[in-house]
Amino acid sequence: MLTIFACPKPFTDPHIAIIQRNAITSWTLLRPKPEIILFGDEEGVAEICRELGLRHVPEIARNEFGTPLLNDIFEKAQNLATHEILCYVNADIILMSDFMEAVKRVSQWQDRFLMVGQRWDVDIRELIDFSESCWEHRLREHVQRNGHQKPPSWVDYFVFKKGLFSNIPPFALGRTTFDNWLIWKARINRASVVDASLVVIAVHQNHDYSHVPGGEPQVWQGEEAKRNYQLAGGWTHCYIIADATHRLTPSGIRRNLSPEYFGRRLEMIRRSLIDWTRPIRHRLGLKRPHIGRA
Repeated sequence: MLTIFACPKPFTDPHIAIIQRNAITSWTLLRPKPEIILFGDEEGVAEICRELGLRHVPEIARNEFGTPLLNDIFEKAQNLATHEILCYVNADIILMSDFMEAVKRVSQWQDRFLMVGQRWDVDIRELIDFSESCWEHRLREHVQRNGHQKPPSWVDYFVFKKGLFSNIPPFALGRTTFDNWLIWKARINRASVVDASLVVIAVHQNHDYSHVPGGEPQVWQGEEAKRNYQLAGGWTHCYIIADATHRLTPSGIRRNLSPEYFGRRLEMIRRSLIDWTRPIRHRLGLKRPHIGRA
């Protein structure tokens, strides 16, 4: 039914190793059992593939910083996948049974779609005992007590049908903007973008950014982040989950009529007006319009 693909970080840091093992193991327990492809030759990836019986593709394209490139991973995944429906997910995200039920509902509803959803952040410092039949129930309780849902600008999984994405720019993986571009690209390709946040608890295990040279600032403001933004084509090509056309609810799939959706439309209009009037304002010596900040 589903091919999940990801590009894990090295398993050298003990905490990163724990959260990635938790995440990847959870994928193997989904039913129907998905095909899982892990990309990259980072330390520990081949070992976990052998242990869990996963498919391993070590050779991937990288930029001059050694960062994996999204376009190569997506192209290889779509060529190698044995299933028509694919899911790219970050390797620190635990998925549970509600995820597979959502994939089933959305894929049966529409042939051309992208399913995304907000994640839940929570601290997890130890390996989860997946041999316990109640592990999912316990994890849900832990998230509801101690976690919090991130805003719709954070996107960690993308479910789509093979062929939806082509001509992806060479985005640096793990930096900003590429996730926003994927949502925009799906909308431009006339796919229905479905927000599954109301029914899927995607668990993000909190971590630091010690795996990135220069730390967290490089993820958001570094050279690779700036290049990703340029490759995307600027803010007009940066959509978030609130820009989804539909929402998956317990009672069915509905048009997205949320306040966040209309707020995004107004924000787009506001920013477009700022850009459109910028040459006139500059000629008049007005650096900032009254309608808002650029």
